[in-house]
Amino acid sequence: MFNLTSMLLTLPIVLLSLTVHEFAHALTANVLGDPTPRWQGRLTLNPLAHLDPIGTLVLILTRRFGWAKPVPINPAYFKDWRTGMALVGVSGPLSNVVLAFIFALPYRLDIRLPYHLDLIAYLAILINLGLASFNLIPIPPLDGSRLLLAFLRGKNLYIYHQLERYGQLILLILVFTGAISVLMMPIMRFLAYIVTGYRLF
Repeated sequence: MFNLTSMLLTLPIVLLSLTVHEFAHALTANVLGDPTPRWQGRLTLNPLAHLDPIGTLVLILTRRFGWAKPVPINPAYFKDWRTGMALVGVSGPLSNVVLAFIFALPYRLDIRLPYHLDLIAYLAILINLGLASFNLIPIPPLDGSRLLLAFLRGKNLYIYHQLERYGQLILLILVFTGAISVLMMPIMRFLAYIVTGYRLF
């Protein structure tokens, strides 16, 4: 049940998870030759540079999905724009999977934690796997759409660009109808098993 205690425990995890996610995008783009995130002040672990108030609140309340301010990327700087966009896209969710794995280490090592530390670890795993799963859905502007772009050619790419303008509307419909959870849950179960070795959901 969501209560004040869990909210207070959730807030710093949300700040960490969103910040690391966006920093991973910025760092990857910078390494691949795009200075735009650095110029825009996004190559930082300062949460204030990345957070979107509404997206942060949604993540605190749902512990499943949320968002931060998108990192500006200019694919013209990449040697191969498809590969560059795919790598930048996957870096965010991957960073959350890595965080989830770190918080899952006590479970993997069979270390018994005090109740509140155990709750923090569980919430951190849940939030980070939720963020990774949500962002891997291939609907613009989510990171999964950048991965999808790497495989589209010709007519399929044209159709994708035509649908891109409706991406946010599609996401809103999925969120308010609850269909987003149906899409996320298989991804979360798969990632949870990889990260923890257990079937958490």
